[in-house]
Amino acid sequence: LPCALNMETVEMNSVSLKRPRSEDDVANADEIKRQKILEKSQAGNDSGQSIETVTEQPEDTKNEIIPNEESEEQEEEELEDSDEDGDPESFADMMKHGLTESDVGITKFVSSHKGFSGILKERYSDFVVHEIGKDGRVSHLDDFSVPVDDEDPSEETFTVLSDEDKQRLEELQLFKNKETSVAIEVIEDTKEKRTVIHQAVKSLFPGLETKTEDRDGKKYIIAYHAAGKKALANPRKHSWPKSRGSYCHFVLYKENKDTMDAINVLSKFLRVKPNIFSYMGTKDKRAITVQEIAVLRITAQRLAHLNKCLMNFKLGNFSYKNHPLKLGELQGNHFTVVLRNITGTDDQIEQAMHSLREIGFINYYGMQRFGTTAVPTYQIGRAILQNNWNEVMDLILKPRPGAEKGYLVKCREEWAKTKDPAAALKKLPVKRCVEGQLLRGLLKFGMKNIISAFGIIPRNNRLMYIHSYQSYVWNNMVSKRIEEYGLRAVPGDLILKGATAVHIEEGDVDNYTIHDVVMPLPGFDVIYPKHKIGEAYKEMLVADNLDINNMRHKIRDYSLSGAYRKIIIRPQNVNWEVVAYDDPKIPLFTTDLDKLEGKPLPVLPTDGKFRALKMEFSLPPSTYATMAIREVLKMDTSIKNQTQLNTTWLR
Repeated sequence: LPCALNMETVEMNSVSLKRPRSEDDVANADEIKRQKILEKSQAGNDSGQSIETVTEQPEDTKNEIIPNEESEEQEEEELEDSDEDGDPESFADMMKHGLTESDVGITKFVSSHKGFSGILKERYSDFVVHEIGKDGRVSHLDDFSVPVDDEDPSEETFTVLSDEDKQRLEELQLFKNKETSVAIEVIEDTKEKRTVIHQAVKSLFPGLETKTEDRDGKKYIIAYHAAGKKALANPRKHSWPKSRGSYCHFVLYKENKDTMDAINVLSKFLRVKPNIFSYMGTKDKRAITVQEIAVLRITAQRLAHLNKCLMNFKLGNFSYKNHPLKLGELQGNHFTVVLRNITGTDDQIEQAMHSLREIGFINYYGMQRFGTTAVPTYQIGRAILQNNWNEVMDLILKPRPGAEKGYLVKCREEWAKTKDPAAALKKLPVKRCVEGQLLRGLLKFGMKNIISAFGIIPRNNRLMYIHSYQSYVWNNMVSKRIEEYGLRAVPGDLILKGATAVHIEEGDVDNYTIHDVVMPLPGFDVIYPKHKIGEAYKEMLVADNLDINNMRHKIRDYSLSGAYRKIIIRPQNVNWEVVAYDDPKIPLFTTDLDKLEGKPLPVLPTDGKFRALKMEFSLPPSTYATMAIREVLKMDTSIKNQTQLNTTWLR
């Protein structure tokens, strides 16, 4: 699956943060649920999904609008989404095999207040993310107007071609049939009409050229390929005015979709390849998110037209610039979060939020970094670093307990039985998942060349595994560091001077606080603390059959240089209020889209049945909002823990 998996990813799991029931209650319910699941799985109705990609929870995808054009890719997407609305009970049961926070080293808190319950993301609209650009400006969608440009084609361009014409032109553009050209008859022949058709073909189907021909006394516009297969990837240069910046930048407002999914849908509608889009960071799926996107040589007019046919996105704030966007160039993200049905007293909430503002939270890598099944991503990363390729293959393909789609279960069973990649692939209608890619690689390169077979998986996905292992080590070491030395800087800790890490010396220790301290992700280009924790790193890697002094891999891609990460993050712009409400479905704040559409603020009762905590805060890139919320509630944010206790977020 096309996933931009990187350190700047803003991701959140959907979780209900509730106090546990008794163990007996859970055990009895488990037995009933296990029976339910058995019956369901025999009926082939598995919920859950392949976990070798970024973790996403079952979602309602009924609002998605997809193009009329059917394709293998689209069928795969439908299959991927098809059983995501599983029974919450069965999902909770299957998640018993998932990870908890302690499995990945998340064990400490920095605040002293007493924890309380609350429901996070009961509705995806309870979680809003606004990107903060490199200039410190927060992205907002507040303008649908299109920059005026004499070069833009007329509005008629978008309606002059019939659906049948568009289908034939797309098949020609994508080399889907053997035709070398498509002829479009000009009804009501005038020069103006012919010009509009020429413009429509060239602007809507980059890579195609047109000419006019007379056939049997009728005029036809003939569309044909400009310059072979390369033309599709490189939209026609000469049709773009020199005075206009090559990139159209716009603000993308999206609901309940992750960034790559959104770009894939936009590229289908525009009939271009997704790689002409660029962005600064990927945003979470189960949320409302607002971020900047840049696209090469697509006009604002064409983009604005998509607002008429896309349900869960809106595009606006268009401008032309001479540069794309680069991953990681953002300053961070501003979060607006509602925790519903909270149980904390006003004092507890005040204490918790003051602590978040003044002290902050431990900068752990969140649960979504590690996958959700019985095979965590860090285990695969560890096997790659150990150069144990049979283990890598086995971990990705072997049968596993827990949340899996029916076809994946069958594929794994076939693999365990036959070790035949062709036979296992036949059980897999969706070939773009990691399992399908690895099996295709094994079919192509043979079972003796697992390294090349694994190399077929997109680079970002492969690197995700080893980054997950680094994150696993980092989380464990930070917990040890806080347990050993508490919340103060001590001699032997590391701090950054510019980009260089240096140890704190005995005489300097009073010049630094815990907020200055960094710890390394293991690699060949970092130094380690000069106290007990430095030794603990070595011991942890030795236990995993790895040498901390030799983190170079014979395959360059898998060599880890390491990096430094602050151990405590203090969020900026922290604000909060407690509101009362009666209806769990009523939104508790207005979004950018609500404001553009003139929707009024929700009217809330003064003494409603429920209380909600509305909070806002800004975080730098590569930090996890779930970990800030964990510190406020003092709750385990893992899906395993939450789905067993309460599954309301699946509504």
